[in-house]
Amino acid sequence: MKLWLTILAMLLTLTAAAQTEPSGWESLWQQRYSPEDMEEGEWEECYERMQQMADNPININQVTREELEQIPFLSEQQVMDIMEYLYHYRTMRSLNEIAMIPSIDYWQRQLLRYFLTFDEVERRPYRPRLDSLLSRGHHTLTATARWPMYERKGDQNGYLGYSLRHSVRYEFKSGPYLRAGVIGAQDSGEPFLANRNKMGYDAYSYYIQLRQLGVLENGVVGKYKLSAGMGLVLGGSFMLGKQVTLQNLGRQTTTLRPHTSRSETDYFQGAAATLRLSKPVSLTAFVSYRPMDATLNNDGTAATLITSGYHRTQTEMDKKYNTHLTATGAMLNLHYGGLRLGANAVYTHLDRSLEPDRSVLYRRHYAHGQDFMNASVNYTYNHYLLSVNGETAINQDRAVATVNALSFTPGSSFSAVALYRFYSYRYTGLYSHAFSDRGHTQNESGVYVGINWTPLSTLTLQAYADYNHSPWARYQISQSSDAADLMLQADWYKANWNVQGRYRLHLREKDNEDKTALMADREQRLRLFAAYTSPAGWSTKTQVDATRSAYRETNSGWMVSEHLSWQRPALTLNLVAGYFDTDAYASRIYIYERQVQHDFSFPSYFGQGIRLALFARTDILQNLSLSARLGYTNYFDRATIGTGLQQIDASHQTDLDLQLRWKF
Repeated sequence: MKLWLTILAMLLTLTAAAQTEPSGWESLWQQRYSPEDMEEGEWEECYERMQQMADNPININQVTREELEQIPFLSEQQVMDIMEYLYHYRTMRSLNEIAMIPSIDYWQRQLLRYFLTFDEVERRPYRPRLDSLLSRGHHTLTATARWPMYERKGDQNGYLGYSLRHSVRYEFKSGPYLRAGVIGAQDSGEPFLANRNKMGYDAYSYYIQLRQLGVLENGVVGKYKLSAGMGLVLGGSFMLGKQVTLQNLGRQTTTLRPHTSRSETDYFQGAAATLRLSKPVSLTAFVSYRPMDATLNNDGTAATLITSGYHRTQTEMDKKYNTHLTATGAMLNLHYGGLRLGANAVYTHLDRSLEPDRSVLYRRHYAHGQDFMNASVNYTYNHYLLSVNGETAINQDRAVATVNALSFTPGSSFSAVALYRFYSYRYTGLYSHAFSDRGHTQNESGVYVGINWTPLSTLTLQAYADYNHSPWARYQISQSSDAADLMLQADWYKANWNVQGRYRLHLREKDNEDKTALMADREQRLRLFAAYTSPAGWSTKTQVDATRSAYRETNSGWMVSEHLSWQRPALTLNLVAGYFDTDAYASRIYIYERQVQHDFSFPSYFGQGIRLALFARTDILQNLSLSARLGYTNYFDRATIGTGLQQIDASHQTDLDLQLRWKF
């Protein structure tokens, strides 16, 4: 331990002439959005996609409307306002000009600096030559490792590999036209160059992307992600969060992008292309064949499809890639002025039948069989005051799902959105991820209403209310049930200060102990923080979180944390120190911690203890950077941490993350 800290301290003293490393978009993002608003896998996917946009910022002076629509926190009206500004004034020379667009608030302006550049316009060749693309490109090589400075039970007996978690990623990018990369990754406990991982890493992702080459608007070979409409057939993580929907006012996008994360969820493997058939008409078509993990029934059918990607034990390794999915589909889109129309269809075949245990009531209508079909139509109409979006879908069982949103923007200081969804309890889709309260595009109908209001130039208010009903049983709910979700947030900006207060009340119904009736499940969360950013390059934030959960028993908890940041040319430091005291997991508290690039970190804490996390980044050479993160948690209320093979026979744990990033 002392050796590692000594090496780290020596490296942090190395500085060289280099550009100032930005403090990161993550801290700004988490000020608006909470992880409890999404599932963990969805937050990880959201983070990776945002990081990719930060790694490949858009030149605002060459931007297309479609490129701006990939930025999730902009509404349709704000995208139109930016395009109109560029039409009148031709170019933007700095971020300060964004302030000339009234509909974009202070928080959005600060966040946009990580995703936009203001370079001069270059004449784009209609058909760039391959040799010029290769010679003008830039390479990025990133190696990441995590050393757990503790031993788990599985490390002694149970896990097939060592405890080190590591990955390597390489990416080549040449302007907006060509992008290629490969990622190899494995989790702690998985074998490397052993067992069934003879080729080294446990999981690989690879891709080649071509864009803006004549009729080919976008094409990807390898592993890729797709989203269309509002997520009923092909879903994107950005549509899932209620606060994200409040920000972008229910805007929909059709997206084809490379799969650049470690996640094993919802990716395709094969080829996909978007063709511009005419100025208003585009066609996206894809074909995919990929392996998946599955838990098998005694007759060889699949009980569940597994997306965790873990292959640490022999049992997990035996399930690796024992099932295969073949998928194909197309999305046809028409864009004419403020009107957009789309038609989407996806067909999927499994090489073994999916047969969950449907004798259990809440699984009665789970997806089952070998062949699956989903089709939908979607629409958008934009007016400077009103925008309407919607999608209606049907599956192979003729079950229907529909989601429709109406947004109203009478001025730059106020906007409102209303969204209605109806997802039949018989509607299933292997790639469906639309707006919902419970994380599933099935067995739910509801109404969501939200507002953004800026009564003062320094004050922004956000609020939403969501009511939904489930007519069929769910996990831990043996009959029809209702739920409600209410949130109010206020942000005050003044000079270098940002003060925020956020309150959320989530009401659900669950079975009582005898499963004879439903009882209330209430969760309340409160967050208060005050942040100050100094012109000298340092910042501080004091944050207080409180939570209260009432279901069968009442649990509560709180956490106070201090976040410090200091930035100099070629050196960035971040420190998080917190004390937490909660009754149980039900009253857990999430806080943001900066992590090395492409790694997701929004941990939750429960029980009683302290948390310390130190992040540092330095430029060793002009194009070579080192990032390190040291995390330490000490629990005062337990002698062991975790259960099963993950159990640590100590009350504290320490992790060290290191990352080398080379651009050439």
